[in-house]
Amino acid sequence: MKTILVLGGAGFIGGHLARKMKSEGNWVRVVDIKAHHDFMKESLFCDDYVVGDLRDLSVVNKIVKCPNGKYFDEIYQFASDSGGIEHTHTGSYDADIITSSVLINLNLLMSVKRNFFGKIFYSSSSSVYPSNSVECKEHEAYPANPDSEYAWEKLFSERLYLSYHKNYQIDVRIARLHTVYGPHSPWTGGREKVPAAICRKVITALFGEHIEVWGNGQQKRSFLYIDDCLLAIQNLMTQTTCVTPVNIGSETPISINELAEKIIEVSGKQVIIKNLQGEEFKSKYGFDCPVGVFERYSNNNLYEKHTNKKINSSFHEGIKKTYDWIYFQINGGLV
Repeated sequence: MKTILVLGGAGFIGGHLARKMKSEGNWVRVVDIKAHHDFMKESLFCDDYVVGDLRDLSVVNKIVKCPNGKYFDEIYQFASDSGGIEHTHTGSYDADIITSSVLINLNLLMSVKRNFFGKIFYSSSSSVYPSNSVECKEHEAYPANPDSEYAWEKLFSERLYLSYHKNYQIDVRIARLHTVYGPHSPWTGGREKVPAAICRKVITALFGEHIEVWGNGQQKRSFLYIDDCLLAIQNLMTQTTCVTPVNIGSETPISINELAEKIIEVSGKQVIIKNLQGEEFKSKYGFDCPVGVFERYSNNNLYEKHTNKKINSSFHEGIKKTYDWIYFQINGGLV
């Protein structure tokens, strides 16, 4: 049995990771600023749930050790101020995004820098790549030119973890995650990622109605189902000593319109896609349409080299499970 600390464990990926770790017989503490997980009962995914603001160093100093006074075997750092493209790319939340996330990562590393002998996983993002990176290879993050302050913070925090590895021998693993989706993810409120947003739109649309897809719908991304992501993270932690950032994502690019078509197919409904962009978009929402880069998907060669494993991509199954779960939430369910 290992002792596991999950920071940001009331979030989507952190909550799933905590539940998986607990189901495998480990002792799991979750720390989050939220008083509870929105969609999972605490007893299902952790042994100890701590409500705390990780921007406060005194809070971090209290939670980085187990009840027996020893440090955790593994720490997973998912806590950040993040969300969908509306949250990260309009510029309205840039100062909060940078301040909160940098403080969390710095506090964690300052708290464990002297006597910690376990491993820390840091969740970075594919957004660190410049806008002209298509098949993202890790070295292409430099020269740096990401398209949002959220991405600049992720890139800085990668360097923060690497510097603490170099100077204090902290054993780190860093993964640049590419659009992870699945049940228990945000699906409304502005922080949802595009698969959940389109699922919600299709579910709430009447037969024959249209759903809005921001931009021309030709922009391409890679989408990784949560179960495939978790397995890849565990392999990175257990099967390699690699401390440099690696991609974890799907290597199959899919356009936003293709994603919407797949979700409509899963729904069995007759729904029409309406691409909203340009002046029509701005007149409705009051800001320019945030579509991000035109095409971006993961290159997993470095991950495979270090772990000797491939990353699964259960796209059809993942979309079906995600759609069914969001449908259940909209129609009064809670699991």
